[in-house]
Order: sequence, then C-alpha cells, then structure tokens
Amino acid sequence: MEVMAKVAFCVYTAVILGGSILAVSSSSLVRALVGLIITLIGVAGMYLLLASPFMAFMQLLIYVGAVSVLIFFAVMLTRAESGGDESGRVPMKTRVLGLAATIAPAAVLGWLIMTRPVESIAVPAEVSIKQLGEGLLGSYFLPFELISVVLMVAMAGAVLLTWEKREGK
Repeated sequence: MEVMAKVAFCVYTAVILGGSILAVSSSSLVRALVGLIITLIGVAGMYLLLASPFMAFMQLLIYVGAVSVLIFFAVMLTRAESGGDESGRVPMKTRVLGLAATIAPAAVLGWLIMTRPVESIAVPAEVSIKQLGEGLLGSYFLPFELISVVLMVAMAGAVLLTWEKREGK
C-alpha cells in the first residue's frame, strides 16, 4: 500500500508541475488557465493522499469550478490593447531574473528544512465534517457570506467596466 501511495504522490506531483509549467509558459491566456486548472486538480489529488476527501472536494468545487470560471469570464470579457507588444517574446535577461527569483527562495527554504529538522510533529485533533460545517455556519457565518458578496461585486464590476469600454468605442 505504501508503494501505491508513493506512486500516486509522484503522479500528482507530475500533474502539478506539468500544469504549472503550462500555466506560466503559455502565451495564450486560455491555455494558461487550462494549466492552472490542471495544477489545481493535482492539488486536489494531494488532498486525497492526505486522507482529506472533504478538502479535495472543496478544492475542486471552489477553485477548479468557481474561481477558474471567474478567471475565464474575466479573460473573455476583456480585450488586449491594440498598441501593445503581442509578439510574446520575453527578453533573455527577464528569463534569467525570473529563474533566479524562483530558485533563490526554493534554495533558502530547502536549506532551512534540511539543516533544522522539526523535533516532532503533533497530530492534529480529528475534526468531523459536521463540526466543520457548524463552525463555518455558526460563528463564521458573517465573514463567509461577506466573502461571497465581495466576489459577486468584483465580478459585477468587471462586467460593468467591460460593458462601458465597449459602449465607448
């Protein structure tokens, strides 16, 4: 069983890395969004490996479903400026600096993890889905609803701004 878990971990890691490379290297925003969706699906698979099916389902429902659709609509409702540089070419200096900005934090964090191991890891208390739901809809009901209102207002504002730009042209 442990071998299967390691194989699944490697598969989900490959999915996450492949999706993230597609997301950052694609010149098309729609292809980049597909890369983001692939990456988020891989993260949901990692939650399944952690024996947290509720979190995996929420990852799929909220991020892959709602946030990806929101980003897709934002991409489709906006147009690129006609005077911009649409060649899609990135100067070599920018690529090298981007690679350095990626490797530096990873190297520092990797060094810290390898040189300062954690003494012990406490096992978190088991929280049932019922307790989680009661917590979200009990004491955190107002912040939970305010977040949904903020997201709705942001989407409505994006649609309104796009509509006004198209009317003005």
